[in-house]
Amino acid sequence: MASSKNRLGRGLGSLIAGGGASKPSSSPKKKSTSKAAPKKVSKPAAKKTPASAVKSKAVKAEPKAEVSSSQPYREISVSKVEPNPYQPRREMDPERVKDLADSIRSEGLLQPIVVRPVGEVFQLIAGERRWRAHQQLGLKTIAAKIMDASDTSSAVISLIENLQREGLNPIEESLGYASLMGDFDLTQEAVAERVGKARASIANSLRLLQLDRETQGFVSKGMLSVGHAKVLLGLDDATQRSILARRILESGMSVREAERYVKRQKSETASTGVRSVPEAEQTVIHDLERQLSTRLNTKVHLKHTPKKGRIIIEYYGNDDLQRILEKTGLEQI
Repeated sequence: MASSKNRLGRGLGSLIAGGGASKPSSSPKKKSTSKAAPKKVSKPAAKKTPASAVKSKAVKAEPKAEVSSSQPYREISVSKVEPNPYQPRREMDPERVKDLADSIRSEGLLQPIVVRPVGEVFQLIAGERRWRAHQQLGLKTIAAKIMDASDTSSAVISLIENLQREGLNPIEESLGYASLMGDFDLTQEAVAERVGKARASIANSLRLLQLDRETQGFVSKGMLSVGHAKVLLGLDDATQRSILARRILESGMSVREAERYVKRQKSETASTGVRSVPEAEQTVIHDLERQLSTRLNTKVHLKHTPKKGRIIIEYYGNDDLQRILEKTGLEQI
């Protein structure tokens, strides 16, 4: 994991025009113009600023925030700050914002936000929770690092900052990569290079977006692991994926058990063959199969011809059969 974080750091530093970014020095005797961790946010070497909202004795550097080391920290109006439209975090936990607000009230702001000027306002690059906490506290100003950044750089830095904090759930991470590719016409290779990850890692993450919205929700909330999600993607049929996802949640099925289930499903599908049904009828039949499968929470096949047909309901063991019988209103066996 340590090597991954180092790669992320290099990826963020490479975004800076001219390659002027430098790593924070471990020596406390560096010149004041290149300090990576100033003693007080509100007292940069080149300019005096009020310190009403910042009481910290030490300021940690924003991940690679030294990209704009030529510009000092300064106090800006909270009302002049706008959210980052490329923020990869889809859900902002109000409890975490409240906890942060309590910390800022008690100890002051330990880490300035990072913004870029856009017209007459400042657009967030990193630090949305810190900004929201200031709003919650009713503070008028906030310490900020101001840097020039393009839309692409802003989006990439925001994503990397969240990845380094390990605060994104797997779906948010996937959506972040997809946003970089879709909004800025980047390839998987380009995204991998910018965020400092292997291309295969980006590709595997993006595959999670092939899951239906409900299953993505299970993954984002931690109800299903990424391992379970990868197993689900082994099924080609979306209905089968949805059924298996719910079975995993209901039965507490492990990843290995889910893998065996998928292997069995594929084997049975291969032996069953493909139905030769007209396309219009096949659409209706498939929908009926889906509804029955969802209702019974198991795989259901409809074998239909104009004169007769069969309904095949699959079950796995006596307990599963008993469950299906109860759902259909039949007595115990």
